[in-house]
Amino acid sequence: MRTTSNPVFRNLPKQEGGGYATFGSATAGAAQVTQQFGQPQYQQQDPWARPATTRAMTIDDVVTKTGITLAVLTVSALVSYFLVNSNVNLAAPFVIGGGLIGLVLVLVATFGRKMDNPAIVLAYAVAEGFFLGALSFMFTDITFGGAGGATLIAQAVLGTFGVFFGMLVVYRTGAIRVTPRLTRMIVGALIGVLVLALGNLVAGFFIDGGLGLRDGGTVAIIFSLVCIGIAAFSFLLDFDAADQLIRAQAPEKAAWGVAFGLTVTLVWLYVEILRLLSYFQSGD
Repeated sequence: MRTTSNPVFRNLPKQEGGGYATFGSATAGAAQVTQQFGQPQYQQQDPWARPATTRAMTIDDVVTKTGITLAVLTVSALVSYFLVNSNVNLAAPFVIGGGLIGLVLVLVATFGRKMDNPAIVLAYAVAEGFFLGALSFMFTDITFGGAGGATLIAQAVLGTFGVFFGMLVVYRTGAIRVTPRLTRMIVGALIGVLVLALGNLVAGFFIDGGLGLRDGGTVAIIFSLVCIGIAAFSFLLDFDAADQLIRAQAPEKAAWGVAFGLTVTLVWLYVEILRLLSYFQSGD
């Protein structure tokens, strides 16, 4: 069974026939997918049947739900940025609070099987919006040692969506096949960078600069590039997981889970790109 680097897309049914290059519609596998969401109304005696009252998820549902989620995140980020701009003392609370709330919501959604809950998805978007807005201000304002201002933020946003659409083209054209081996490699790399990041955080309490992964030096630049690369390849797994849900005729509500997973990856990618750009700005 294929898994992804994004926890909200785990335990999807194995795709027969090797479909990987389209966000199309097909048949079969509905019960296996819908059981992932743990909702009684999705379970049927017929393992391949979908509830008569539930419409099958389509790519339009994925686009709409993802668009709504990103719109909420963007508005929250703008509110956070301007609030911090008027009172810099709000920066730390927004970054810490938004980050922690977002993390808790990811854990609740993943382990509580609530990935398709729109309230949790949108609450995550609000929390991460406040986190990103304040973090962006801190990375670009001289008060916190930042540089580049709004230009740096614009570059990070363009870079993030450039990578997103670039990987979508790669997926749609089948230039890179999403295979179990590729999945294992990306998941292993993701675990590796997570361990290194946590190690750097812990080392930072005892050594100035920690392991040097976030101090703006050569090692930090390489580490950020690696993180950006892993996040980019994670999109392939996310697209493939969404494709499997559509092919398996998962319930319409499952689109919220897809939106959630894509947003998690986009947030991570944006932070890494913003961090990398800030290294070059501070070096000028």
